[in-house]
Amino acid sequence: MTDWINERPSVNPLLTRVAGVGAGLLLCAAPLATTPAAAAPHTASAASDAGLSPAARTAPRPTLSAKATVKSAKAWQEFRVYGSSTRLNAGTRVTLQQLQKRGWVSLPIHMNTTRSHTYNLRVKLGIKGLNKIRVFGGGAISNTVQVTIR
Repeated sequence: MTDWINERPSVNPLLTRVAGVGAGLLLCAAPLATTPAAAAPHTASAASDAGLSPAARTAPRPTLSAKATVKSAKAWQEFRVYGSSTRLNAGTRVTLQQLQKRGWVSLPIHMNTTRSHTYNLRVKLGIKGLNKIRVFGGGAISNTVQVTIR
């Protein structure tokens, strides 16, 4: 019995055979991978998303609009903030927020959207000066509305 390690100490014959087979497979596969058709994935979603931008691939986001019935009001005088929603389920809770020193603060004024995807909030504010308010709910945030309280 011959000791093959002693004959060629730097090369293991088993590794030589495996490396030879692997190199042959690599050489055969290399021309196929360089063609554009072979390099592209063959899935239905990749083919349908080929010409779309990343923004077009995502689902449309829900939106809220907001308007106030007044631009100026006395302290604690009631006014309304109203608006509509798109891509929100009817009955989604919307809450009023006010911009204060530390950021947006949720006020205890909320309601569920109607079947026609609208809302109408009764608001009384006591902080004098320019107040910035908005409505949020269901993952959507409305535009900012400015109301001056005198």
